[in-house]
Amino acid sequence: MQNKGNGSQKNQAGESRLAPAEVFDVPDNVLHLSGPELSALEEEFRSWKDGAMRADYVRSRTRAFCLFLVLRHTGAKLGEILGLDERKAVDLDRAVVLLGREGHRREIPLPQSVCRELKGLIDGPMGSGLEGELFHLDPGYVRRIFYERAESCGLERKKGAPSVLRRSRAVEMLRSGVPLGVVRKVLGQSSADLAEVYQEWSSGDVKNIVRRMALEESALKSSARNTFIGQVGFVRRDGVLADVEFETAEGFTISSVITLESLYKLDLEAGVSVSATVKAPLVAVRPLKGKGTSSRNCIPAKVTSIKQTEILAEVSGESAEGTQMCALVTSWSIEEEGLFEGADVEFCFKALSVVLHAV
Repeated sequence: MQNKGNGSQKNQAGESRLAPAEVFDVPDNVLHLSGPELSALEEEFRSWKDGAMRADYVRSRTRAFCLFLVLRHTGAKLGEILGLDERKAVDLDRAVVLLGREGHRREIPLPQSVCRELKGLIDGPMGSGLEGELFHLDPGYVRRIFYERAESCGLERKKGAPSVLRRSRAVEMLRSGVPLGVVRKVLGQSSADLAEVYQEWSSGDVKNIVRRMALEESALKSSARNTFIGQVGFVRRDGVLADVEFETAEGFTISSVITLESLYKLDLEAGVSVSATVKAPLVAVRPLKGKGTSSRNCIPAKVTSIKQTEILAEVSGESAEGTQMCALVTSWSIEEEGLFEGADVEFCFKALSVVLHAV
């Protein structure tokens, strides 16, 4: 299941609507990885694998990497995969892995990208002599490697545990709108234990969802092309202005500078739900250097379309999390910046350009 991460789904008219499944809060005592953290951990594993020089290291690291991919995308228990006979359990043609004991078998789909990695290991020279035992690794070695990879990419050591990957997959599926019953079957849970905990809606969750629905209703009536919804993190004040910073549902940090009068009028403080709009002419777009940006009010995205006249150009884009962006720039800047459909860019705007709304 691919999570758009934008907290919304489309209605019959094609309009983006809030999907409550993507909004619920996971209890603090359920340790899991967010989408960006999962991506960072996978990238760290890949870099670690590719950094091996000796043939025996290449082989062992590739096995550990493929084990990680299977755990990450199936939500299986470590013991299930360590005891797997890949000749019987992995069907690359159908892109599935068969898990569970006789009478309780379950087929879990695998992404094509994972199948390609597995095929390279199984059919390549590294798989020679390991037939049926490809994943038969020492549990202690596996846990140590997983913990080290988590630390290497800036995560807490304990977040590298295989059990955390299992919980993370459950959260990912639930946020994608997968029914609770399906999640339980994928995880092989005979009772509603972990997965059910994730969807215990508190009164605060319900209030937050309803507030955000109201915010989206008002956002749909706005002519602004760039709209964000989130929750205020903190507010900085001076004698005249206030810097209001909030985090969107997709994990982007947005800053808006408004007058103190507006701050008090909107009754903004930490924890308040807000929406923000930015007019397209106030948004700049430029090529993305490196893998991302840490700047406030800069959204990494991929260009989805460019419409231009002799003078102006409308550049539309979408972030990996599904955030839609639009900038209105001069046509000659398109050539100067080397922009094209499919290009990796970032849409940036000043804090003074952000208009805040509160419910």
